[in-house]
Amino acid sequence: MCGIVGLFVKDPALEPECGALLAEMLACMSDRGPDSAGFAVYADGEDGAVKLTVHFPADEDSAKLAAQLGKAIGVKVSAQKRDTHTVLRLPTAKEMEARTALASIAPHARVVSAGKRMEIYKEVGLPADVAKRFDLKSFSATHAIGHTRMATESAVTTNGAHPFTTGRDQCLVHNGSLSNHASLRRELKREGLSFETDNDSEVAAAYLTSRMKHGDNLSDALKHSLTDLDGFYTFVTGAENSFGVLRDPISCKPAVMAETDRYVAFGSEYRALVNLPGIKQARVWEPQPATPYFWERAA
Repeated sequence: MCGIVGLFVKDPALEPECGALLAEMLACMSDRGPDSAGFAVYADGEDGAVKLTVHFPADEDSAKLAAQLGKAIGVKVSAQKRDTHTVLRLPTAKEMEARTALASIAPHARVVSAGKRMEIYKEVGLPADVAKRFDLKSFSATHAIGHTRMATESAVTTNGAHPFTTGRDQCLVHNGSLSNHASLRRELKREGLSFETDNDSEVAAAYLTSRMKHGDNLSDALKHSLTDLDGFYTFVTGAENSFGVLRDPISCKPAVMAETDRYVAFGSEYRALVNLPGIKQARVWEPQPATPYFWERAA
């Protein structure tokens, strides 16, 4: 019953509207998943720098956290707070050192995502409320992915909400269930990948990360998943400069896509797309079973 939305912007003039468009799409899917919601946005990025999005209490001082972290790792760290999440910016080379220091300085903080361009925000609550809390409408982005959740396997928690990420600038949202996630989780752990939840969707995200570490691009990783993942699934995935969609061979989960010369959009239902600019002139179709769809922009 989960709802998925995604928007990949082809026209740079539309980028300032990406967050606002996704917020409306996400709100349309509320009755498919009112438990919690989340979204990933691919916004500004800086060479040699990484953004750590951290779940951090709304009533605590993010500037103080950044100062303490910067002192611990010997570099300047900046902070931008949005409700219960804070984006920390620091040199890429200091990421692992920063994660270790953060665990000591603020053990109650949790790293939600890492990337040059990707930021992930997620919380328990109605999708429209979650989008408002993090001011999704204000984001300018090249692409963005959202998810509304109706919990089936795991608890309704911030940690259990989508998107899931297990690699820098990589994320996945999922509607469905995987039947072989337990065995696949064991294999991926042996490769050194770690997990924060028991959610099968996190395993799918880790699988794509593993494939990409072995040289696949996002499109190739999606193709391989058709062989290695069992179950019912619709995936929408993101990487630093790319956007992908995949449905399982049976495709019992609903999905619709639209494309114009300005954007590519995905929704679990057409009503999520109905207010997009130029939708009446868009090519609209149902993604085919076992067929990866993939778009990429120049780095």
